[in-house]
Amino acid sequence: MAVVEGRSEVTGNVWKIEKAVGDAVTAEDVVMILESMKMEIPVETLVAGTLKELLVSEEDAVEEDQVVAIIETE
Repeated sequence: MAVVEGRSEVTGNVWKIEKAVGDAVTAEDVVMILESMKMEIPVETLVAGTLKELLVSEEDAVEEDQVVAIIETE
């Protein structure tokens, strides 16, 4: 098994978390939605696996390229 980091693509705020720790995910699943400059930007998984950890909560501020989730591949 390998660990893959999910990263934010923009600076903004966590608007909504779509997945919970322990959820199975497939490539391109939306884990959370960020709000930046009144736009909604999805944070998608790059690989299939299990969501092991969320490093942010709703309403948290995030920076571009910040690690926001950890996914363990199968």
